[in-house]
Amino acid sequence: MNINRPYNRFYRTQQVCRFARAYRTESFLVSSMSIPAPERLVIATRESRLALWQAEHVKVRLEAAWPGCEVALLGMTTRGDQILDRTLSKVGGKGLFVKELEEALADGRADLAVHSMKDMPAEMPDGFALIATLARERPLDAFVSNRYASLDDMPPGAVIGTSSLRRESQLHASYPYLGVEPLRGNLDTRLRKLDEGKYDAIILAVAGLQRLGLGERIRSVLPAEVCLPAAGQGALGIEARADRVDVAAWLAPLVDQTATACVRAERALTRRLGGSCDVPIGAYCESIDGELWLRAMVASPDGQHIVRSEGRAASTDAQALGERLADELLASGADVILASLGHD
Repeated sequence: MNINRPYNRFYRTQQVCRFARAYRTESFLVSSMSIPAPERLVIATRESRLALWQAEHVKVRLEAAWPGCEVALLGMTTRGDQILDRTLSKVGGKGLFVKELEEALADGRADLAVHSMKDMPAEMPDGFALIATLARERPLDAFVSNRYASLDDMPPGAVIGTSSLRRESQLHASYPYLGVEPLRGNLDTRLRKLDEGKYDAIILAVAGLQRLGLGERIRSVLPAEVCLPAAGQGALGIEARADRVDVAAWLAPLVDQTATACVRAERALTRRLGGSCDVPIGAYCESIDGELWLRAMVASPDGQHIVRSEGRAASTDAQALGERLADELLASGADVILASLGHD
């Protein structure tokens, strides 16, 4: 018998209460109440290798924060994983990767779901909340090729694979002489297609490659000036039912305040613009000396028209910064681009 267990349980319960009083989520303020330490938590996750790595990472963090808590994974296949012959913009967007996980949260099979924040729709559905943003991996995009060291080395007509309209539009703008072809599938599938010679190069998120120990596949990292990342790229987000204030409190020890502020600014911008995967939007926020620096762009898919804006603000004004830049983009012509894509 562990004679320290009653003390540990009391200590952890008090710690939860302190987090519950102080921790603000994107959608609500966790109320001050007495919440006992967790005994068992179930994480809903997609079953791709990267998604499982992310869920395991959260599992390990939770077990360290709450000794004695049993943490289990509930693997699921989403519609986004099943539809591989069409681009996301044509089959329903980012929500295809989260719906089944949200159903598991709604019916109680899972307590929380782990997502790549760039896969999360800007608008959270009713009844759900983003309760935690974890420390962020490098948010930029990676150039991966077996033939060339960088985009600048590629000759006219060489083909790049990507499933992202955001990446495609910026590639067209900076490298109009290169071909860009659709590329779907999980990270391993995309690398396999490259190795089979179907593409001369592909663009992937640095974060995914690093997390799976595949950093050696990166030939070069695309600077933000060439390819602005997606909102939330590189960050892990935890979703739960909005009424699960207990889960929000239990996740508080995992929250990274810098990543939370940066992602909040990025998501506020895309939310204001009504952004989805069928609109090429880039948003990249960094924290420099305690101040947020947000850069953003809206582009036409062919890269012929790109509107950019940037701004700075205190970390406490993250949401206002994102909304302000969105308004600046709209006033500078992004409204015309969005209207042409069917977004009023």
